[in-house]
Amino acid sequence: MTARASEPGKAARAHDPVEEKAEDIQIVEFVLGSERFAVDLFNVREVVEYTTITRLPNVPAYVRGIIDLRGEITMIIDLKHRLNIPGSGGVPADSSRIIVLDDTIARSKIGILVDDVTSVSTFEARQVDYTSASVNREETAIIGIIKRMTRVRDKEINELIIWIDIKKLLADIDASL
Repeated sequence: MTARASEPGKAARAHDPVEEKAEDIQIVEFVLGSERFAVDLFNVREVVEYTTITRLPNVPAYVRGIIDLRGEITMIIDLKHRLNIPGSGGVPADSSRIIVLDDTIARSKIGILVDDVTSVSTFEARQVDYTSASVNREETAIIGIIKRMTRVRDKEINELIIWIDIKKLLADIDASL
């Protein structure tokens, strides 16, 4: 799966929640532990299957290591570890996925390790709650909470998807490396 912007300049747009409220959002939805998360579709280059990761010495624990992705060395960040999310209940590493991020959002080639990628979705801006995303916006990389109505056993429930600002999260990572 490869993600590219269909409109010129759309991939480079900044995350301005006020501006984004006027348009639909497109996200890559994934699972970490038992929770659903998302990143902006235009921050993703592709999703690849798990491959052997070579560990690096003297790096933060959330840096899983590096892989050779078609001749390019790509650093792999364990997003579950970085966000302090409890384990997934025995999901084998080889069933995980790597979301390779677009080259425009990081200083080096980076992929994020997630338990599974579930979909690429479009939501209306009104489905995003920007106000309850965090208590302290300066200390988090959460843009908002996406609310989706789903039907479970003849009952409609709100499914919540945590929308992460991967650029902000990477800025924190770049600062610590």
